[in-house]
Amino acid sequence: MRTQDSATTPTTIAVIAPGSPRTAAPAAAGTVSGTGTAGSRNRAAADPRTRGTLLAGLGVLSFSLTFPSTVWGLESFGPWSLVAVRSTLAALVAGAFLLAGRVPLPERRHRAGLAVVACGVVIGFPLLTTLALQTSTTSHAAVVVGLLPLTTATFAAVRTGRRPSRTFWIAAVSGAVVVLGFTLQQSGGSFSTGDLYLFGALLVCAAGYTEGGRLAAVMPGWQVIGWALVLCLPLMAVASAVSLSFEPVHLTAHGVIGLAWVALGSTFFGLYVWYRGMAAVGIPKASQLQLAQPLLTLVWSVALLDETLPLAAPVAAVAVLVCIAVTQRAKS
Repeated sequence: MRTQDSATTPTTIAVIAPGSPRTAAPAAAGTVSGTGTAGSRNRAAADPRTRGTLLAGLGVLSFSLTFPSTVWGLESFGPWSLVAVRSTLAALVAGAFLLAGRVPLPERRHRAGLAVVACGVVIGFPLLTTLALQTSTTSHAAVVVGLLPLTTATFAAVRTGRRPSRTFWIAAVSGAVVVLGFTLQQSGGSFSTGDLYLFGALLVCAAGYTEGGRLAAVMPGWQVIGWALVLCLPLMAVASAVSLSFEPVHLTAHGVIGLAWVALGSTFFGLYVWYRGMAAVGIPKASQLQLAQPLLTLVWSVALLDETLPLAAPVAAVAVLVCIAVTQRAKS
């Protein structure tokens, strides 16, 4: 028979008939090997953070190809055409996924946040960086990516009210300084005429990342970027038709591959895994993984654009990885 103990926990009372053999009653499922159960709970709690870090890292890897792919895309398309067509293609793919999954329309309270994501990462950042890459090299444009984690963490602190620890901020600022110093050194220490575009892109992208990370905590990450893209589809479709009629198109293999990657790899897939990762590990910590993005971009620039890799790259890479490790361990 069963009764309740003082802690209202179900307890089994064994009633043994006279002459029956005495056997040990099986322990309750929740009381066997307390340390093992706690260990299982700890592993279960740690796994989402580990997966989130991996997803955010995969997003960074996807983003690191954006600038070289944009340079390739500019071989075939004008800057306005490239941005409009990439957003249109990504929106069509996102819309197909949303329809196939029969995803309901986002709640009204989330639509303002989706508009910020759309303006920041679907339109603003691609347009401003594409315009900058007409006069800047990919290595110089990487300045904006080096400063993006710190800017995103600042936006997140203001938007969410969370305050990362002092250790976190010291490591974040140190990493940003390393990346900024590295990118300025390898570009000759001068600022190109596209710097205003780059710093504008930095601000709008940080705002979009912050709002997207907040929304990814209440809806799947792929839906965040999916709805943001669909929200822009009417405008981008019209912009594609208009820009293609004014800007000449010279299709090349590089141009088509570049367009395909920035549309499907960076804009859709990259942001999908990025927002999922941010929802799991938090906006500030996920943003610090982007400290590695400029160095990855330089590697792709050497492999795809035949740019010369600076000798300081290995030293900067080690310094950046140390900063990332510190920010990942610091309490936020």
